Amino acid sequence: MTLTFKKVREGAVIPAKATRCSAGLDLHACIPEPVTVNPGDSYSFPTGVAACPDDENVVMLIFVRSGHGIRHCLTLPNSVGVIDSDYRGEITVPIINHGHEPYTMQPGERFAQLVTVPVVFPETAEADVLPDSERGVSGFGSSGKL
Repeated sequence: MTLTFKKVREGAVIPAKATRCSAGLDLHACIPEPVTVNPGDSYSFPTGVAACPDDENVVMLIFVRSGHGIRHCLTLPNSVGVIDSDYRGEITVPIINHGHEPYTMQPGERFAQLVTVPVVFPETAEADVLPDSERGVSGFGSSGKL
């Protein structure tokens, strides 16, 4: 599969893997100057790129880089970003600061990852009754702690 990128802002960096076995492509903050995100605040960071996969049966998922999450309590407000294969606009990544200290994002900083995953497109149907299962309607911890 090929994922083609187009720069839509000056200073944009084409996403790339940090190592040969990296699962995601690093996204860079395409900002002209540092941006500080205070505790409890969020900011949508432009990446300066748009993407086009050559396979429509994929989804591009956005995650914050683990170091930003662990060290600075940064995350996405919706936990994971979902980019449909037919979206051609600029990829922007909203970041929220759940920590106790302000975090200042630098221009060009690698702050998120884009992971491309295959998608199964099921047919949908309506039913009056669903078949029973071992779990049934039990949820939210019903299978136990250990």
